[in-house]
Amino acid sequence: MLEIRNLHAGVEGNEILKGIGLTVRAGEVHAIMGPNGSGKSTLAYVLAGKEDYEVTEGEILLDGESVLGMDADERAAKGVFLAFQYPMEIPGVATMQFLRTAVNAQRKRRGEAELTTPEFMKRVRESAGKLKIDQEMLRRAVNVGFSGGEKKRNEILQMAMLEPRLCVLDETDSGLDIDALRIVADGVNALRSPDRAMVVITHYQRLLDYIVPDVVHVISKGRVVRTGGKELALELEANGYAQYQEEAA
Repeated sequence: MLEIRNLHAGVEGNEILKGIGLTVRAGEVHAIMGPNGSGKSTLAYVLAGKEDYEVTEGEILLDGESVLGMDADERAAKGVFLAFQYPMEIPGVATMQFLRTAVNAQRKRRGEAELTTPEFMKRVRESAGKLKIDQEMLRRAVNVGFSGGEKKRNEILQMAMLEPRLCVLDETDSGLDIDALRIVADGVNALRSPDRAMVVITHYQRLLDYIVPDVVHVISKGRVVRTGGKELALELEANGYAQYQEEAA
């Protein structure tokens, strides 16, 4: 589904990714781990097509098609979703309104009919219920006054409603207590399917106790320096990243 070949990218002339290469097949969950400043979030932003990030070499293929010529909206319509580490607040826009606009905009770009009000309400209530999001929260402005856990649950609700093919989760566990982490992880796990791939970016093993990956990649200084199974995350928890930083030097 996702193939990254020799990816070099950066921002404001500063190269951050220095030859990333990996393949994520449909149905798989890949964890990206690494120390601060290793390029994890940059990889997420480049996959999603965030402005200001420039690809200078390499390729990103989604289902065999290059996405490098697509802007963020086009990639989203193709099924790419990025859950931000720090979700944005949108004052004056109710969460319910935002969700309906986003869902129907993507359906329109794919040539699908917009959801009717009853169809949308049924879907959003079912998805919100699984994430313990009540109707009052759906009426509030997007992420305004939300706790860290509420913001992350709202991100996963968006993911559930948009039904992307490639989900990129950038440090979704950041700022979550254990109860909120379990709720968010349950929401993510409910979306695992043979037709969907996930890239989960995190510093810590604890998230991977709940969202168990098929493959773990270690990134250091803009390069993938180690790839292994879920046991690699346990090794990192025990020994840290020091040896991998030396390998990347």
